Amino acid sequence: MGRGRLRIYLGAAPGVGKTYAMLSEAHRRAERGTDCVVAFVEHHDRPRTEVLLHGLEQIPRRTPAYRGGTFSEMDVDAVLARRPRVALVDELAHTNVPGSRNAKRWQDVEELLAAGIDVISTVNIQHLESLGDVVESITGVRQRETVPDEVVRRADQIELVDMSPQALRRRLAHGNVYRPDKVDAALSHYFRPGNLTALRELALLWVADRADEYLRAYRGEHRVSRIWGSRERIVVGVTGGPEGRTLIRRAARLAEKGAGGEVLAVYIARSDGLTSASPEELAVQRTLVEELGGTFHHVVGDDIPAALLDFARGVNATQIVLGSSRRKTWQYVFGPGVGATVARESGPDLDVHIVTHEEAAKGRGLPVARGARLGRSRIVWGWLAGVGGPALLTLLLTHVDADLGLTNDMLLFLALTVAAALLGGLLPALASALTGSLLLNWFFTAPVHRITIADPKNILALVIFVAVAVSVASVVDLAARRTHQAARLRAESEILSFLAGDVLRGETSVEALLERVRETFGMESAALLERAGDLEPWTCAGGAGQGGPVRRPEDADVDMPVGDHLALALTGRVLPAEDRRVLAAFAAQAAVVLDRRRLHEEAEQARALAEGNRIRTALLAAVSHDLRTPLAGIKAAVSSLRSDDVAWSQEDEAELLAGIEEGADRLDHLVGNLLDMSRLQTGTVSAILRGTGLDEVVPVALGGVPEDSVELDIPETLPIVTVDPGLLERSVANVVENAVKYSPPGVRVLVSASSLADRVEVRVVDRGPGVPDDAKERIFAPFQRYGDAPRGAGVGLGLAVARGFAEAMGGTLNAEDTPGGGLTMVFTLRVAAGELVLPPVPDVPHPERQEAP
Repeated sequence: MGRGRLRIYLGAAPGVGKTYAMLSEAHRRAERGTDCVVAFVEHHDRPRTEVLLHGLEQIPRRTPAYRGGTFSEMDVDAVLARRPRVALVDELAHTNVPGSRNAKRWQDVEELLAAGIDVISTVNIQHLESLGDVVESITGVRQRETVPDEVVRRADQIELVDMSPQALRRRLAHGNVYRPDKVDAALSHYFRPGNLTALRELALLWVADRADEYLRAYRGEHRVSRIWGSRERIVVGVTGGPEGRTLIRRAARLAEKGAGGEVLAVYIARSDGLTSASPEELAVQRTLVEELGGTFHHVVGDDIPAALLDFARGVNATQIVLGSSRRKTWQYVFGPGVGATVARESGPDLDVHIVTHEEAAKGRGLPVARGARLGRSRIVWGWLAGVGGPALLTLLLTHVDADLGLTNDMLLFLALTVAAALLGGLLPALASALTGSLLLNWFFTAPVHRITIADPKNILALVIFVAVAVSVASVVDLAARRTHQAARLRAESEILSFLAGDVLRGETSVEALLERVRETFGMESAALLERAGDLEPWTCAGGAGQGGPVRRPEDADVDMPVGDHLALALTGRVLPAEDRRVLAAFAAQAAVVLDRRRLHEEAEQARALAEGNRIRTALLAAVSHDLRTPLAGIKAAVSSLRSDDVAWSQEDEAELLAGIEEGADRLDHLVGNLLDMSRLQTGTVSAILRGTGLDEVVPVALGGVPEDSVELDIPETLPIVTVDPGLLERSVANVVENAVKYSPPGVRVLVSASSLADRVEVRVVDRGPGVPDDAKERIFAPFQRYGDAPRGAGVGLGLAVARGFAEAMGGTLNAEDTPGGGLTMVFTLRVAAGELVLPPVPDVPHPERQEAP
């Protein structure tokens, strides 16, 4: 008897239709003649799910008693005795009632599988044990019922039941998941669009990783070495040089072009442990690739191209990104290089990208003097070829019994002179010509072993040899210098193009530009210094690099003045004169960037002044109407009371006095909002934060509205929040008054609160006309009133003041749609340190017990 097969329907959240899909599969199998039974399925009184149970055999459940109650659990013994071909077991992560044979339902399923019974089950992504902390940070709810990941991974088939967050919320709103009285609470808490989107992403990624495991196992079993481009996997070969950062970023851009692209950076070290890579640079590149969502791998291999290709094929990569070779031209005599070898042997199913990186190994610096450009080792090789090469050639020709003739001997010596010019430049080539002519005279022209020449033809031949050698060396050196100049001019043009582009786009900050200067010239630090006058001290307007910028231009290794009172100062080394032209362009651009930054700051100040003028204008308009209206009512009532011509009854006097009191209250409220807005605009609001209970503040904030207009739901179990009680009271009062104003007659505003992870939310829910999405931010602007609000309804400062106070306390205030119509204002407040409490979602059935078609 073999082991049964397990099929799991995995969902991103409750209500996506896992149970419905499982029952539909059971009906399809039953129609094909398969013996299917329902071992345990919970329909939660959902009509469409309950209908699917008809026509399927259901195993009676056992009803154990626990703490005075009875519970319904799967009867494992009854299922084993029935021995069906397929058993349906819902809610794989369910915890059995204490006293059951197994603590968890997945353990019951293991018994059925061991007995040879196929099982179809369901589970939500939030119930996977490894994702518990992630789900808690997203939803604020700790899942108490979990299943080990390995149990789900061992399933023979995993099918994702997917649904968009918007569709799932519509399903909830239509009552297909929860009872109508639970819908609002569910939509406001666990089933928020952000929560559902994050859970959906977790589910998709988890299933994608599982598919990768299946694919790797299949390729391993069938020994498939050919690349299957099921998804874009890009391998980046890094050497520890600075060009690695460019390659990683290029690979990340390639990965973004395809859905589900993945970047894998790999560094291949030789087995002897010898490496020229910088450990610091490798650490930087590892951090960079991880920040871009990729992974870093360290592989050992003596044959770098073969190791790189083996790694790429092992991870089923589709592309390889390599940098252009940093080797010198003459070094290609030892082989074609890694890039060319990988491109040749990659085959048709693996694309290879060779990315250029001009002077990347030198920190993006400009080409320097010729001697420094060639490098010490190359100059040494040039001198060895120019001096030691002729000596070795002479030794070879004198000990080999082959009479090549003077002409051929001269051509061989000329070849060494050309090689010396290619390697070390003009001076080694001249030394080679001189050494070669002397050796030819001594060993190969009669009389030998004497610095004399008997045959005039040999004299002419030697003269021509020296002339040709010097000419060829000069031409080769001139070509090298022209190449060097072209490379330098190209580098300069790229830098100037970069600067010109920044001028047009206005993107680079002073610090970013100085960092570019420091990297380009390989300096330790760069600073932009300025002073107000000739006798004023220098101040640092921006800096980059290590050790801190210098404070005076004369203290720097290089300084480039920009006008009379601005200078660019660099430390690290003295630059050659040919670099100062580009440095001058950098300095001029730095001055432009600094001026742009100051103009931007001045523009911001002007914008603030314009906003202040707008507010003052609106304030005058408010004073001219909204403040004068209650004043006019107060004055009319007072004048009436003081009139001697009319005898007012007690009822009339009471009504006039009530009008005076109402007008005074309106004035007090309007003036208070105006003063609060003024404090917010001038930045003088100072929040005194302390731990406060919401049940102490929110009820007090409702004193300005009729008692029967608000329904309050503030649980006593809420954690303490860090707020300024006065500011919070004023904010809640403004929002509640606004909600009551727009609510339909006879419909109360709901003020509720709940805790989610490290925050507490206060929700003010009304059933008014609501606000379109494009106006949800505008209603928080000062002097804004939505719709056709009457002029006497206020100056439009209540919500602006409420948001300003909320942000001053480190919280937020946002507007959301109320399910079923209306507007919900959501305060998000920080939980005080040490007071984090994570109660289950209030009045909502546990998500792990919810399914929907």
